[in-house]
Parts: sequence; structure tokens; C-alpha cells
Amino acid sequence: MYALQAVNDQIEALGATVVALTPQIPQKNQEMIDKNELSFDLLHDAGNTYADKLGLRFTVPSAVQDIYNQFGIDLPGGNGDNSGTLPMPGRFVIDQGGIVRAVDVHPDYTRRPEPEKTIEDLKAL
Repeated sequence: MYALQAVNDQIEALGATVVALTPQIPQKNQEMIDKNELSFDLLHDAGNTYADKLGLRFTVPSAVQDIYNQFGIDLPGGNGDNSGTLPMPGRFVIDQGGIVRAVDVHPDYTRRPEPEKTIEDLKAL
């Protein structure tokens, strides 16, 4: 989210709007907005249902969840459910007509799409 915030002015200058969708409960989203001084909206995807419809939801392996717990990361508490799922990181460029013009998704949840690629995709519209 921080990387998107860093280029948000460029994105807005291209006439686009950033909207992020997360499985985190609204309270956690607001904490992220405040902590990172985000100027775009974070929407709540309860239970990763939308991510699931797009085929982007995956179950975090229990060994990884154990590591999260050791670092104080409360996945169930943050997401408001016990599904143990996360969405694959991705970005979608959608035009004003609602047509998806670019997709950047990676199955490795530790790899995030580069914001510069999103800007390139916007310039190509």
C-alpha cells in the first residue's frame, strides 16, 4: 500500500483513482490508512469472497500461520474470520466503461506488482 501511495499523485494526474480491496476488517483498514497516511480508499472484502470469485484466494499454510503468530500477526483477528486465507497480490486497471485493460497478479503472495507497471498500463489507455 505504501508503494501505491508513493505514486498516487502520478496515478491521479493520469485521471485514475486507486481503490484497494483487502480482507482486513474495516478497523484494520483504517489503522493502515492512518499509519501509512494513505490518500486512497481501502475496501473490505469480507472472507476474501471477491478474491475467491476471481480465483485469487489461497489458504495460508499452517506452518506459515504459525510463523505469523510468532511475529504477532493475527490473521484471523485482522481479517475477522478463521478461514486462514489471503488474496494473491494483484492490480487491475479498469477503464471508465468497466472494462479490465490490464492485470498484474502474482501467485506468490510475497511478491507485489510494481507501481511503475501500473503507471505504464494507465499511460497506454
